[in-house]
Amino acid sequence: MTVAIVLGLVIGALVGLLGGGGSILAVPALVYTAGQDLPQAVATSLLVVGITALVALLPRLGKGQIAWRIALLFGAAGIATAFAGAAVNRLVPPEVVLGLFAALMIGAGVRMLSEESATGAACATDGGRVNWRRCLPRTLAGGLVVGFLTGLLGVGGGFLIIPVLVVVLGLSMEVAIGTSLLIVAVNSAAGFAAHASDTPLDVPVTVAFTVAAIGTALAAGRLATRLDTARLRRWFAYLVFVVAAGILVQTSAGLLG
Repeated sequence: MTVAIVLGLVIGALVGLLGGGGSILAVPALVYTAGQDLPQAVATSLLVVGITALVALLPRLGKGQIAWRIALLFGAAGIATAFAGAAVNRLVPPEVVLGLFAALMIGAGVRMLSEESATGAACATDGGRVNWRRCLPRTLAGGLVVGFLTGLLGVGGGFLIIPVLVVVLGLSMEVAIGTSLLIVAVNSAAGFAAHASDTPLDVPVTVAFTVAAIGTALAAGRLATRLDTARLRRWFAYLVFVVAAGILVQTSAGLLG
């Protein structure tokens, strides 16, 4: 139970500050520290992160920090592929899924450490408003890919969504974080629906995890506008590398054993 509370505090802070990134740590942590099997960890992570993302969205409502149409189109595109990813997940050995998870973590960490300041222009703003029609094809393509990974790996996708929104679609970091939270909530709901029948949830752990995550997500969401998000992304990237290395060591040992 203590592990679940500590994990919830960390995940809630990440979601509130960065608009996602919680699942990428939650799944391996639930497997290796809370003793859950992979299907149970995936379902738990998706439920908790989805609820936490919705809560973290509250402080941003009415502040122009959410591209609503892009978020809904992106999330809707991912619903169908989330079920496809979950179907593939059931066919692949857990060690392989975790290995893919680690590889994706490393790629996301490298992207977070990129110092490139240029962003895409597909959704270039007109008079301060996001021109969502201009980036509709890229929005749908990004949603399909992230949705599939949500189902396959049990992640809300925030650590992938932010780079897509900023680099590919051209949203500002502030709007990208708020938009990501809504997309993560939609993706997590679809992913959880796809995985819910795989295994029963550990209710006490899930409740403790969720309550702790909600509390820190609300606090972190209010602090996010005052903190250096570039520095936060760098520290998160370093943490991602450490967790990915641990997963690779564990999975290699399991495959060799």
